[in-house]
Amino acid sequence: MKKQIASYRILGLRLLPLLIALLLPLQMWGEDIKAQLMALPGISKVEELKSSKYDHKYLMNIRQWIDPNDTTVGAFQQRVIVCHVGFDRPTVLVTEGYNCNYALKEGYAEELSKLFDANLIFVEYRYFAASTPQPCNWRYLTVENSLADLHHVNATFHRLYQGKWMATGISKGGQTCLFYRVFYPNDVNISVPYVAPLNRSVEDGRHEPFLRDQVGTAKERQRVLAFQQTVLQRRNALMPLFKDYVTKNGLTFRAPLNEIYDLCVLEYAFALWQWGTPVSSIPASTASDEELFNHLIRISNPGYFSIQSSDLSFNVQAAKQLGYYGYDVKPLRKWLSVKTTKDYLRRIMLPDSLRNEPFNATLYHKTMAFLRHHDPKMIFIYGGLDPWGSSGVAKLDFLQNKRNIHVFVLPRGSHATRIASFPEIERNEIVDIIRQWLDEGEENK
Repeated sequence: MKKQIASYRILGLRLLPLLIALLLPLQMWGEDIKAQLMALPGISKVEELKSSKYDHKYLMNIRQWIDPNDTTVGAFQQRVIVCHVGFDRPTVLVTEGYNCNYALKEGYAEELSKLFDANLIFVEYRYFAASTPQPCNWRYLTVENSLADLHHVNATFHRLYQGKWMATGISKGGQTCLFYRVFYPNDVNISVPYVAPLNRSVEDGRHEPFLRDQVGTAKERQRVLAFQQTVLQRRNALMPLFKDYVTKNGLTFRAPLNEIYDLCVLEYAFALWQWGTPVSSIPASTASDEELFNHLIRISNPGYFSIQSSDLSFNVQAAKQLGYYGYDVKPLRKWLSVKTTKDYLRRIMLPDSLRNEPFNATLYHKTMAFLRHHDPKMIFIYGGLDPWGSSGVAKLDFLQNKRNIHVFVLPRGSHATRIASFPEIERNEIVDIIRQWLDEGEENK
């Protein structure tokens, strides 16, 4: 009998943590939201933020392992923003690809969370801003590790938010949203990646023909090319302005200034179409030097190629796993100071210590196989003029036969395309699909 009692006691001790975990949200249901967040494991520095869009908004840290497969490497603090609506509401997990600085602003509102009156959990990407491990060892900046971060965030906050979950992200965050579904297909019920590329190499090869032959109209493409030709032909007059701008802004580079000027001109076409700058705003070839220069710098800033750029973490990932784009130099070759821009990402945008990082296409192939053989509840949003869309999933023929995967392309949309950007009919269709998924039972996840 004593042995039997002892066995019950041991069993009870083993079950106690599980019971606590299950009962915690119920026990704390009526208590302060901040206290409930602070009680979650690994959460620290919970700070209430002002918001004009959400009744309750908090900034906090969550402890993450630098290497999820080897905890001896140590941990770092990752920033998370929580906008609380209700424990009985769905939850949107924002798989941010960069830092969370813009989401800290008082007026920040995320589209899906407002459309569906959902809680919001916004996760800053590892190795960006305050979520950078110290010391900064680039070895552990991998997509797989960033997805393990999201999986841990999901498991942690699911203790409080037990309704349906949606994942969403924009641009690199959209990539992250897609990859998150590939690696952890059961973490969320719905995924909505915005303007997410799926690149197959460092210089993917699909962006150049898109910009040369497909984007906009032939007349619009010619006007863009004419501006590029003009600022190259008038290099001697514009270069003093360029040098002065670089000096005043404290920019330094890993290449001669003439090559940086070339890169700015080549980048101009990509940047103009990416953000939907009206072609009508392009100055005529007879415009003054100052007008030409100011327009070029506004669209394609040399800081993007500088040592001081804040995009180093992205550049590292682009070279290793995410891929990037190249430039078509043929139409402008006679005016360029360089014969080729091949491998410019590594040469210009990475320090010497990272320049020889090989590109691994495993992520691309794994994602393509997942999309081909599975049919999760996903909605992809693209802008038809956005060069990043040329390496997205919109042109994958096999997706047309899917029941759950939907792709919506706004014909004249840019990288800023959102659900609200679409005409009413398409906008309502997207919202209705998501609402139907939210209303379905868990068996239809």
